[in-house]
Amino acid sequence: MRNVPDVERALIIYYAKPEIGTAEIRALFGVAAATACKMKNEVRKAMADRDIKSFTPYTVNTRIAYEIWGIDIGDYERRLKKLREFQGKELKTG
Repeated sequence: MRNVPDVERALIIYYAKPEIGTAEIRALFGVAAATACKMKNEVRKAMADRDIKSFTPYTVNTRIAYEIWGIDIGDYERRLKKLREFQGKELKTG
């Protein structure tokens, strides 16, 4: 099972990198290099099906990758906005 990515890190990578490689995938999910390569291969297949090419042989399209991995950027943006609203405030529970 893959780790859930950190919301802020996921957004930074999404907006900073049009294509991502093993290092970004490892940073995002906290997985081993072999797992990151398997994840890239999932994305490569989707890119081939859509006739989308990579800039380099070692990277994959970030937008397609996030889509394949189920990362909803709109949802993450809303979550980060809400988290920032709560920063510095004490949350009362129970």
